[in-house]
Amino acid sequence: MDSVLARVSEATGVPADLLGGFLSVLAASAATGRLPGRADMDGLRECGALAAERGIPLRVLADACLHAAEITAGGAFGAVRRGMAAYIEGYEEAQRAALRQEEEARRMFVDDLLQGRADAERAEHFGLRLAGAYVVTVARPDTPVAAGDPLVGRIEQALVARFGSHNILVAVRDGLLVCVSPGALAAASGEFTHHVRSALTDWRVGVGRPHQGPGGIVTSYREAVNAIDLGERLGLRAQVLKAADLLVFPVLLRDREAIVDLVSTVLGPLTSARGGPEPLLETLEAVFASQGNHTAAARRLGVSTRAITYRLERIRRLTGFSPSDPTQRFTLETAVLGARLLEWPAHPLT
Repeated sequence: MDSVLARVSEATGVPADLLGGFLSVLAASAATGRLPGRADMDGLRECGALAAERGIPLRVLADACLHAAEITAGGAFGAVRRGMAAYIEGYEEAQRAALRQEEEARRMFVDDLLQGRADAERAEHFGLRLAGAYVVTVARPDTPVAAGDPLVGRIEQALVARFGSHNILVAVRDGLLVCVSPGALAAASGEFTHHVRSALTDWRVGVGRPHQGPGGIVTSYREAVNAIDLGERLGLRAQVLKAADLLVFPVLLRDREAIVDLVSTVLGPLTSARGGPEPLLETLEAVFASQGNHTAAARRLGVSTRAITYRLERIRRLTGFSPSDPTQRFTLETAVLGARLLEWPAHPLT
């Protein structure tokens, strides 16, 4: 038997210790005419798993088995088929286990990465060089994405195929689709958004700014998530929101007392209007979004141009501020944005 093992191993490159059990099964089957039992099959499954762990291609292992059968088995090909099935079963189970371990390691890495706990060695295993600057793009679908959703792999493969770089990571965190890409690869964020748009019906994307190092990825991720939150709170129509375009709002929120005072002073008088302040706030938002064009603002709101003119005059009389005056327009617009951030008038100013 040793000579046969040596010949097969030399011919195929499969280590002899992976084939000894198979040759024993063949010899026993040839002598007795019986198929291998459970213990023999379990032993072959273990050998299949070992082959997978050592990186031996399955086709090479199969070739070695058939080669051994040609030398020793004679007509015992029922044993060959069962033996091969056991090898392959053990091999594939080992591959599935390795895949599960890799997915769990990836999930843990993403969690650590987005909390600033990832180290450079682990990051390089997943294709990221933390010394560079990265941008994080986040997609929030109407229905949260589940971990292990095949969409994640499809989008990542598409990005890698286009940009020819493994320096990109697509993952799921808290039901969000997250894309980490190099800051120098500006088109990656747009490509990610394109695939999100193609795959999902209801979604909104936030794009952080490029930042350096592990802490920079955390910062960019938070900026992207906050951009989506700000868009919802402000009632912005855009589906793609860039943190760089919304920098004024975190500044406003940092001094809550000042913004409360501004909203109360400038817009508080609108509470005395018939129908409450909301229609007048919507009018101001439409006028600002239309760059002061009353016709376009009326179209946005589905009212007449005369109604816009009347409401703006009502606002001027109640507040003393007019959007046609450049200085007063800035104050009014800032106050309206502050009101949306504070969710006023739905929530009282405190």
